Amino acid sequence: MGMMKFKVLSLTDAAAARVREILDGAGRPAAGVRVGVRNGGCAGMAYTMDVVESAPAGDDRIDEKGVTVFVEPKAVLFLLGTVMDFRESKMSTGFVFENPNEVSACGCGESVNLKPAQLPPVPV
Repeated sequence: MGMMKFKVLSLTDAAAARVREILDGAGRPAAGVRVGVRNGGCAGMAYTMDVVESAPAGDDRIDEKGVTVFVEPKAVLFLLGTVMDFRESKMSTGFVFENPNEVSACGCGESVNLKPAQLPPVPV
């Protein structure tokens, strides 16, 4: 009878390790990191990430590989099924979101054009 729970976000080992470093280095008690989306960047949407001290009300909570990631409600539809990775290269170091909902992305990987995920209708 339970509603099928979609996994909003999953983390690679590298992403989880980096989140742990961020939380350890925050210098204050932290519940986890919060991922969101904002308008901006060259393709229309950019991801945001903040350290939060307590669980934000209404957020989706993902506990994986020993870290906690919160996803702000308005970002959930844009992030469904996304894999969060952390990569270091000569050009850039940072989190990379491998998002099945991406319509187009700019070269920098920071900014993407997202469409909300299509959810199957929930039987009433």
